[in-house]
Amino acid sequence: MTTENKTKRTQAGVSSFLSKIKDPKRRGECQALVKLMQEASGEKPAMWGTSIVGFGMYHYRGRSGREGDWFITGFSPRVQALTIYAMPGVDSFPELMRSLGKYTTGKSCIYVKKLDDVHLPTLKKLVQASFKELKRLGFRIEAE
Repeated sequence: MTTENKTKRTQAGVSSFLSKIKDPKRRGECQALVKLMQEASGEKPAMWGTSIVGFGMYHYRGRSGREGDWFITGFSPRVQALTIYAMPGVDSFPELMRSLGKYTTGKSCIYVKKLDDVHLPTLKKLVQASFKELKRLGFRIEAE
């Protein structure tokens, strides 16, 4: 039995989502991330669920038989930190992670207290590397 992802791409507007972020500093950081990720990926931003801004899309099929579509990179403005997603997993990019700056991680998540804590040119390279790595691994990258 396979289950569907609860978080899916929606038709909600990214600009509308960002405009509702109360903290002006966090809102500005998110607008800067949209610009950086769009330039690095060549993809337009899209809302995934109610709080994730994603770029690009790939189709996956796991060993369990679960399959679906997911964004390649993106971010979410959480209360505690900006969560930046690198779907191949942060372990795929040890060199870039060493020069990224101040952050903590999960498997595919980079948690940043403030955008000034990270080296933006390195973050841009990380976004580009995420797209290249998923293609190298044979994931089907979907056209938007």
